[in-house]
Amino acid sequence: MGEVLSQNEIDSLLAALSSGELDADEIKAKDDNQVRNYDFARPAKFSKEHLRTLEILFEHYGRLLSTNLPLYLRKNVTVSVASSETVVFSEFSNALSNPVILGIIDFKPLKGSIMLEISPNIGFAIIDRMLGGQGVPIEKSRDFSDIELRIIEKIMVLCMQLMKDPWKNVVEIDPLLERIETNPQFAQIIAPNDMIAIVTLNISLGDVDGFMNICIPYFTIEEVIEKLNTKFWYSNMKDNNEEDFSGYVESLIRRADVPVTAHLGKSVITVSDFVNLQCGDIIRLDVKAEEELPVYVGNIKKFLAAPGKSGDKYAVRVTTVIREEE
Repeated sequence: MGEVLSQNEIDSLLAALSSGELDADEIKAKDDNQVRNYDFARPAKFSKEHLRTLEILFEHYGRLLSTNLPLYLRKNVTVSVASSETVVFSEFSNALSNPVILGIIDFKPLKGSIMLEISPNIGFAIIDRMLGGQGVPIEKSRDFSDIELRIIEKIMVLCMQLMKDPWKNVVEIDPLLERIETNPQFAQIIAPNDMIAIVTLNISLGDVDGFMNICIPYFTIEEVIEKLNTKFWYSNMKDNNEEDFSGYVESLIRRADVPVTAHLGKSVITVSDFVNLQCGDIIRLDVKAEEELPVYVGNIKKFLAAPGKSGDKYAVRVTTVIREEE
């Protein structure tokens, strides 16, 4: 029951309306704003704060993908957060194309699973690049072969493992790739009317653009949902000191393959001599036997070494390190 006004309050209200101090339409609009429609079929379990924190989390994840994927694909990769939203699971699954790349990930120690969707054009571009191509998607979509799915699985495992670091401020996770599905009908991990959060990442692989969608059911992160707020996030972030940063950079450098070659020397011979070379022939080089050999890392001369043997194999022993200023 509404509040009962006294006669003096009624007189003051009427006087204010007569003088124009109050507008009846404005008062009615304020009353109307107090009533909001609520869809019980789509309860608002994820707040704007939760979505904002997920965006911050996956911005960090996108930077890790941009750093690590080029090591495998040998091509520039750019990843950025495009959007985040909440929908029911049926809307997400009905919008998926067929075929599609869906990674079902057991989000241990949290209960339930999450889904990682990669658009088919990015998937075919990755396959083409891993097999030595230019990273160009196919013109007409088709189903993935078993060999292609094995190649995608390797990249999917990498993407899954990179989630550990961004999530550590919320919970220490140990994700496990359960399977990869190409048909959305076989990827029903929750009930159709359950709420999910979808974070969409924009991926640029060279000249190919596509999306990666991360589907996170409310059921899976319900026990840590209170930690998905910016206040908790920033209060638990640890400042990385210079030593930790150096260790991280060193770990990335260690994964890069760099050719190391030792040059025995050079020689100039005729084409006929080259064609008639036989086992046991001697080629005279432009260096003496006692001279040190230059050792190149990539195309940079970094060491001088003495030739020798290690067991049954030829080897060199580094004697001098060539500094940059030299």
